[in-house]
Amino acid sequence: MNTIQHLRKLGQSLWLDSISRQMLDDGRLQRYVAKLEVTGLTSNPTIFDEAIGGGDAYDADIARKTAEGKSGEALFTELALDDLRRAAAMFRPAHDDTQGVDGWVSMELSPLLAADTAGSVSAAARIHRAANLPNLFVKIPGTPEGVPAIEQSIFDGVPINVTLLFSAEQYLAAANAYLRGIERRLEAGRPPLVASVASLFVSRWDKAVADKVPAALRNRLGIAIAQRTYVAYRDLYQSARWQKLAAAGARPQRMLWASTGTKDPNAPESLYAEAFAAPDTIDTLPEKTLLSLSRLDHLPPAMPTDGGDSLHILAEFKRAGIDTDALALRLQREGAEAFVKSWHSLMERIADKGRALGGMARQKSG
Repeated sequence: MNTIQHLRKLGQSLWLDSISRQMLDDGRLQRYVAKLEVTGLTSNPTIFDEAIGGGDAYDADIARKTAEGKSGEALFTELALDDLRRAAAMFRPAHDDTQGVDGWVSMELSPLLAADTAGSVSAAARIHRAANLPNLFVKIPGTPEGVPAIEQSIFDGVPINVTLLFSAEQYLAAANAYLRGIERRLEAGRPPLVASVASLFVSRWDKAVADKVPAALRNRLGIAIAQRTYVAYRDLYQSARWQKLAAAGARPQRMLWASTGTKDPNAPESLYAEAFAAPDTIDTLPEKTLLSLSRLDHLPPAMPTDGGDSLHILAEFKRAGIDTDALALRLQREGAEAFVKSWHSLMERIADKGRALGGMARQKSG
């Protein structure tokens, strides 16, 4: 049994943390589905900015849509949904086979809405309608303003991937928003089946403290935070509150490990993926990490259900002067700011390409 088969048998889903027109056209994504048992993927503004800027695969579509008078966010949404529809079709068998538990793609809201609850709810509904896909998540950040948007969107029946979670506390805020949305649906006589995942970002923890802690603690904080969050996840779904919802037909909001590519060039590429071998969870992997995981000559042990040595490790970081509560807030804020920066770059890139391609078309016609 290889590592991929081991993780799948354990009950973990492997998703790709990437998408591009190139990997759709050259058959790379289909190979990952067929050979590496990838059953979903996620996207974000940074991923699309790199994909659109990485070649000419989108040029024809950008030129055509620009000529039709489309621009900015509306043009990007069409480009992104075109890619995601193609990917969603590849994952549809997994979605159908698992009755909607697996086989999803994800589309991020404009990060400019991170502090806009009403705007996030409206945009999530709009993307959900435009996509018209049974297996597309809309990504809403688990910011203080995003939490009520998550609850309302779940109540409205919009499948949500909660993004930018960095701690057990942030995870529980998002998870409880999901439960409230389901509880409200039941009170309103609506079916409780609205899918959702909660994405915990990992590697940014270790990057943030790399030069602030002794060598013995490097690349250990992200895993400790994830282990602690996994305990909170398991405790929540063993609670009486959840048992009542489960009896009514609800399904858990699945735990998703995000930002799992290592930032330290001296660390193994599969460091985090090996630590998160946990049933009923999802591991989203950059291409390089997925391939590294597939080449391992050993099988990762199951993630400890009791948190392992996470409390001891977190105490060591506290003694080293790391305030993890404050850092979690900072990482969430910086993550939102990074997506805003990528969003502006993406909008500028699309506009520049539209102008350049339009100019070339006019020259040819002249």
